Amino acid sequence: MHPGLKAIVFDWAGTMIDFGSRAPVVALCRLFEEAGVPVSEAEARADMGMAKRDHIRALLAAPRVSRAWAELHGGAAGEADIDALFARIAPMMRESARDCAELIPGAAEIVGQLRGQGVAIGSCTGYTREMMADILPLAAEQGYAPDALVCAGETAEGRPSPLMLWKNLVELGAWPASACVKVDDAPVGIAEGLAAGVWTVGVTASGNGVGLSREALAALAPEDRNERIARAGKTLREAGAHIVIDTIADLPEALRALPIG
Repeated sequence: MHPGLKAIVFDWAGTMIDFGSRAPVVALCRLFEEAGVPVSEAEARADMGMAKRDHIRALLAAPRVSRAWAELHGGAAGEADIDALFARIAPMMRESARDCAELIPGAAEIVGQLRGQGVAIGSCTGYTREMMADILPLAAEQGYAPDALVCAGETAEGRPSPLMLWKNLVELGAWPASACVKVDDAPVGIAEGLAAGVWTVGVTASGNGVGLSREALAALAPEDRNERIARAGKTLREAGAHIVIDTIADLPEALRALPIG
């Protein structure tokens, strides 16, 4: 695909598994519903890609959610509230993630091709290690087991800082950063890649920006489908993505277009 390519670090939900990045949305909506402050799917998706504790904090800071929380609880949410919500979301995330662990078509095949060319495979996620416990064996059964995994909470800062990505590169022994690529469906993941100094590939159709299952996306009228994908691509380009693709199946062509190395 490219002789200078040393490593690719993939996001998980919406990029390699879980077409439409449904699992986090299901869990977050359920969490806030049970807390008495329902949030919309759009609100839950607004900060996708962050570590889940940071994501909860960002949701609570959103003006409408902040007002609704204060009306119900008599004041703004504090760290104790964030801690309590985070403790409750872990089992919800494990359940929804198990239900959404199917590999996106082409993922296993692309990784096999990359490994055949000596490219190291890293991964990072806004899920905690506990949340990933059930996903890893399910992904492995389908043919995807990255060489490195860095989860939320395993670095001093999460996305959009570059620390999770850098930790991947250190574990993989891959350098320079200009010989590495980050593939992600969320703007915060693209920002992470840029901060780390790697090439960035944004994913549209299977990702958070479109937010539909494979079946739901296919059922749309072509004009609507193309408009949603184009809108997601615009968001990722504005975040700084060097190139944008529909799904992981389109990665080989994107890699050939990048001046890697």
